[in-house]
Amino acid sequence: MNARAGQAAQPRARRRRVRIALWLGLGTIALAALLWLALQLALPSARVAPALLARIGASMDLEISARGDPASRLGALPTFVVRDLVVRQPGAARPLLQARRLLVALPWRTLRGLGEPLELARVELDAPRLDLAALQQWLAARPPGEGRLPTLTGGLHVDGGQVDGADWRIESLRLSLPRLQPDAPLRAQAAGRYVGAALHAPFALAATLQRPASGRGFAVAGAVAPGGEEWRLGAWVTLSGALHWDDGLRLLPARFGARGRFVTATDAVPFTLGVHGPLRQHASAWSLLPAQLVLRGDGLVPSLDARGHAALGRQLLLELDGSIQRWPDAWPALPPPLGQSRAPLALVIGYRGAPDLSSPLSLRAVREDLRFDGRLDVPALLAWSRAAPRDSLLPPLQGRVQARRIEVSGAQLHGVIVEFDDASPDSGDAVR
Repeated sequence: MNARAGQAAQPRARRRRVRIALWLGLGTIALAALLWLALQLALPSARVAPALLARIGASMDLEISARGDPASRLGALPTFVVRDLVVRQPGAARPLLQARRLLVALPWRTLRGLGEPLELARVELDAPRLDLAALQQWLAARPPGEGRLPTLTGGLHVDGGQVDGADWRIESLRLSLPRLQPDAPLRAQAAGRYVGAALHAPFALAATLQRPASGRGFAVAGAVAPGGEEWRLGAWVTLSGALHWDDGLRLLPARFGARGRFVTATDAVPFTLGVHGPLRQHASAWSLLPAQLVLRGDGLVPSLDARGHAALGRQLLLELDGSIQRWPDAWPALPPPLGQSRAPLALVIGYRGAPDLSSPLSLRAVREDLRFDGRLDVPALLAWSRAAPRDSLLPPLQGRVQARRIEVSGAQLHGVIVEFDDASPDSGDAVR
């Protein structure tokens, strides 16, 4: 009898354990559901997102606001989406940043601390618009060292962005940044289109900043294709230096290299260019002073080494003092004995005009006893050099050549002075 009772008790015990486990499982699910509901009730996105944005803004000395009802998703990585974002420095008249949509994913510890520590996982921006002058004003007021920017562990993605300068802009900007940490190298890829008063330039670049906190180890490499109405310059470029933001964007010193082709309707001129010097951004222009320049190429492009300064804004300014080691074969041959000399040709070049070099360029050239002072029209000179047959034996120049002695058709001429006057209406109007 006792044995039978024991055997009957065993199934009952098993059923009791199953019921207990079932209730525990149901209780756990119910508790999780209640916890999720409590979080949804206690942390509605309409209150959490503005509070979080305000806390992030306060930690960075910014005012951050958004319109409409934000959306949120709470899980292993809470995510918030807001519309019509506006970011400005307190008291500033113009917003630093505006965006149609902002997505922010962040860890729970950042959410619990409402932005302290300021660590984010992923940020997405749709159609952002950045005011560069307002950004520089904010960066100049920020304290040095860590804490200037948030930590971003899961990447930044920008689509359809725009950067506004003084009289230029970057449009259709696409930007991808895998990670942002003060003590880790920053790597980014960007593509878009630069638009200025007389210049546009599509680009696709990769950038590196070895020390984001200090701006050290900055480098950019990629393809650019600046152009105007009648010309295009496609090139692979590199730019590197130490980046500074304190009183305007500066690269000290800047090392720039370009290899490509200058293309017009009738010409394709290959070249290689190297530039070195302190690069500074001003209100509406970039300057390079002092500048060291090395130019190499084929055909019409001479081997030029020069020093001076340059500036680019609405106009291009060049003041260069250098020399050509060898007279290019594609240029008109100099009469003897000038053409037989192996001495360098010293040059002083001055230009102030449109960025496409369509304005007159002043030139002084000295080689032993030869001296030329005058102006030349670069587009007209290119057209003349490629014309077949040429409508003139002389290039389109204005100026004066002085030589102690030259030979023409076997005759020796001493104390020669030759004046060039391109009387075409276009060049005459340009010089005047």
